[in-house]
Amino acid sequence: MAFFKDRILATHDTWGLTIVRVMLGLVMWPHGAQKLFGWFGGYGPAAFMASFEKVSGMPGWLGWLVIIIEFVGAICLILGFWVRLWGLAFIGLFVGIILALHLPYGFFMNWGGNQPGEGYEYHLLVIGMAWALAVGGAGKLSIDRSMANQERKF
Repeated sequence: MAFFKDRILATHDTWGLTIVRVMLGLVMWPHGAQKLFGWFGGYGPAAFMASFEKVSGMPGWLGWLVIIIEFVGAICLILGFWVRLWGLAFIGLFVGIILALHLPYGFFMNWGGNQPGEGYEYHLLVIGMAWALAVGGAGKLSIDRSMANQERKF
């Protein structure tokens, strides 16, 4: 238990990490809600799973993993619960998204609509934010910090 409290839950006492985790959670949560409930113009789980399997060629259970990371993981980030673990999950997810879908389209987003797909610049931003959280922890006002009962400052 000491390893868990000292390594997984411990966090730097900074507002910067708090802002990063809340913003990442707020951006990712609607994407998960689109896939899980069909909210925000999404098509819900059945349509997402069909599209996921067709486009990626991967098994459907991985699609459910995407939904869990984007929906549950985003809520956990906002609350500051197991932030390092969810940060690693987002890194894995977005590396996979780049490799499976966006790498052929280059770096830049398709703002002008003149290429057949989107580049991966946005995905690198998510990976960078998630990496900061995996390394630094949840920051202030987090469940992780209160569970670790931290008294020392990094």
